Amino acid sequence: MKEATIRELHLMEDLDAVSLLYADIWGTEPDKSPISAEVMRALSHAGNYVAGAYEDGRLVGASVAFFGEPVGTSLHSHITGAVMGRGVGLALKLHQRQWAIARGLRRITWTYDPLIRRNAYFNLVKLGARPEQYLTSFYGPMDDVINGGDESDRVVAAWDLTAPAPPETTELPPGAAHGLRDHEGRPEPGPTDAETVLIDLPDDIEALRRTDPGAAQAWRRAVRQTLGGLLAEGARVVGLHERRRYVVQRPTIHA
Repeated sequence: MKEATIRELHLMEDLDAVSLLYADIWGTEPDKSPISAEVMRALSHAGNYVAGAYEDGRLVGASVAFFGEPVGTSLHSHITGAVMGRGVGLALKLHQRQWAIARGLRRITWTYDPLIRRNAYFNLVKLGARPEQYLTSFYGPMDDVINGGDESDRVVAAWDLTAPAPPETTELPPGAAHGLRDHEGRPEPGPTDAETVLIDLPDDIEALRRTDPGAAQAWRRAVRQTLGGLLAEGARVVGLHERRRYVVQRPTIHA
């Protein structure tokens, strides 16, 4: 597989192409792309990160990020989209990482839908980012192909650029409890008072939104309650077990 060429973008013709690519990926009309060329032009001109990935001169992915808090240490990656199955998304994130390091930054944050298993795997296992905060209906209802009218709950993932790469597999300690289990395609709540809590994810939430919206909504509410509740209490997501469940460690309370 040929490696994509990645470069920063500044010209309106390039940014117009990115906006159209995003509209195609998210399944929106061209004039309702997740981000406009004009906004990307402003961000790029102000020194933020706007980059495109090309294969044989064809745009196959792009990423947009801007400086965030704490000032001088963090970059917030707002949107990354790429043709699936070609390694373009990973190449973009690694390029973004080097760009941030060259500017003295120590971490990159972004939001993602905690119900999408492939995104959780990519973020936690391939990159080593960790969810830090649960945001309920962050963008309001979103009616594109990916979100399917679901509420836009997101988690903030933080990527520590100074940390070593995490292991590919997450070992479960004895006594780990299933706080949320997949039972025949439906979420089944369990105990969340163990030191380590497991939170299952549905096999394919995007397909479920189309075929069984009630089940999709049940998953949204259940993950919001379990994962969102644990993060609010100070728990940490430490890994993704078997590509299908979050491994969450509750804070240790010393008497």
